Amino acid sequence: MANQAESSDSKGTKHDFSMDFLERKKAPNRLIVDEAINDDNSVVALHPKTMEKLQLFRGDTILIKVSFFCLIATGICVIVFGLWGRRGKILSALHLLMTNVVRSNLRVRLGDVVSVHQCADVKYGKRVHILPVDDTIEGVTGNLFDAYLKRE
Repeated sequence: MANQAESSDSKGTKHDFSMDFLERKKAPNRLIVDEAINDDNSVVALHPKTMEKLQLFRGDTILIKVSFFCLIATGICVIVFGLWGRRGKILSALHLLMTNVVRSNLRVRLGDVVSVHQCADVKYGKRVHILPVDDTIEGVTGNLFDAYLKRE
């Protein structure tokens, strides 16, 4: 038997409780991660109704927070309009489209829930350090610059 979170009322219609946590009025900034179509790793796509509800505009910078058991992962992205999800499916107002690179940086999967917050003052960086994560360089021999950053 399938164990689903459903209930039926006296009229015989079924109610799916698995998405009720997103429909709360207290947390309109909690969104479900979905796959993006574009290849830009610095942007995420939101439905226009969600952007209006959160008082966000196209081009705004947002802070994406993901909380695990005791860890919190954060990332900063730029918002664009998005009406179409993967495979031509219309984007729901409860979804956030992001590329697989952004998802791997935040350590989230498709269907996970993230919270979105407006990030007002993001300054331009004067110096940026690009460092590889420890587990990505296991077994790499030679110069890391040549292996990862150098274009041929």
